[in-house]
Amino acid sequence: MKRITAHEVEQKLLNGEKLYIIDVREVAEVENGKIPTAINIPLGLIEFKMPDLSKKQKYIIVCRSGARSAQATLFMESYRFDVTNMEGGMMAWEGEIEF
Repeated sequence: MKRITAHEVEQKLLNGEKLYIIDVREVAEVENGKIPTAINIPLGLIEFKMPDLSKKQKYIIVCRSGARSAQATLFMESYRFDVTNMEGGMMAWEGEIEF
């Protein structure tokens, strides 16, 4: 499984890189703030939303602590998606938050 730190994600965003971030937390958790540009697909819905995602795109997967995003990353990898788990999740995020 590929991994990236919250700091590395923040630096990429600050450098103007276009990142495709999927936040797998529940909707109520995301209402407390998310990484700007992230889309919310709760872990339980990933399987059903995969047809809407491109296998040509690279995705960074995020959750609260990194555990659920690791599950989602492994699951999506098994379907040949190019995914990277953000270690530490939103607990490690120090960058801008969007509400």
